[in-house]
Amino acid sequence: MPEPMPPEPYPSGGSRVPEDGAIAATGMGGAMDLATSEGETLEEPPVGPDGTGRPERARSLWSDAWRDLRRNPVFIISGLIILFLVFISLWPSAIASGSPLKCDLAKAQEGSQPGAPFGYDGQGCNVYTRTVYGARTSVTVGVLATLGVALFGSVLGGLAGFFGGVWDSVLSRITDIFFAIPVVLGGLVLLSVVTSNTVWPVIGFMVLLGWPQISRIARGSVITAKQNDYVQAARALGASNSRMLLRHITPNAVAPVIVVATIALGTYISLEATLSYLGVGLKPPTVSWGIDISAASPYIRNAPHALLWPSGALALTVLAFIMLGDAVRDALDPKLR
Repeated sequence: MPEPMPPEPYPSGGSRVPEDGAIAATGMGGAMDLATSEGETLEEPPVGPDGTGRPERARSLWSDAWRDLRRNPVFIISGLIILFLVFISLWPSAIASGSPLKCDLAKAQEGSQPGAPFGYDGQGCNVYTRTVYGARTSVTVGVLATLGVALFGSVLGGLAGFFGGVWDSVLSRITDIFFAIPVVLGGLVLLSVVTSNTVWPVIGFMVLLGWPQISRIARGSVITAKQNDYVQAARALGASNSRMLLRHITPNAVAPVIVVATIALGTYISLEATLSYLGVGLKPPTVSWGIDISAASPYIRNAPHALLWPSGALALTVLAFIMLGDAVRDALDPKLR
């Protein structure tokens, strides 16, 4: 019986597998045949998940979160609503003609009609136009208040959590004092003496009473992050405090702050409407959903449409930001994966 031919050697010291199959020596001096596909597999280079031969890149928390968000219908729906609100806030005249301050008492409390699909309020103002223009004020107040609260609270809480000691103790007691102040009552007291018609007093009040919540979240995140091994290794290698804060701790501690700030944005929009409804927030001639709700309340029986549309727009806006915050929280929390 003829002996099987051995594999032809490669110049580099390897062996070439014959095209019709692969032969491997056994431990007892015999030989066994391998399938052609198995022999070829031994010689093929590793390929990536997409079959292109490129190795898979290491994915980060942010890339995984973005991938999950794109597949989340809650994020898509809330994101589309928010994009629409931002669009009408920047260009309200694109979908609403006329001025929101132009009113005609002869049309007071009239219902829907051509040119005024939402009807008219008690002063004869176009409810549709005022509802569209009111989005600009609400979104502006919510976004600016959230940015101010997030920046101010994150810096104070992050520094307190990183350095600890007396600074941490003093900041904790200050936040306890601010947590004891009711938000609506504080707004009634502080804003009742303000005569400005701009949005800045309301934004300043929200930042003043809103930063302790973000500060607590940032403090806890920094305390957790600075105990990780990579931070301890950086400290052992002689990294400065600023480098550890900016390069190692902040990128890994900012996710909870983003989640809380996103949810709080809707809360600040609702708070602005509440303060305006009570008469201590924004004041006419500023166009605001809270002002329109307050003005339409006495006519709720005769003209409920004047109250329904700005209230519905406010509720939809707050709901959209809360849904967005929930989706971001689910995507950024590794424990929920």
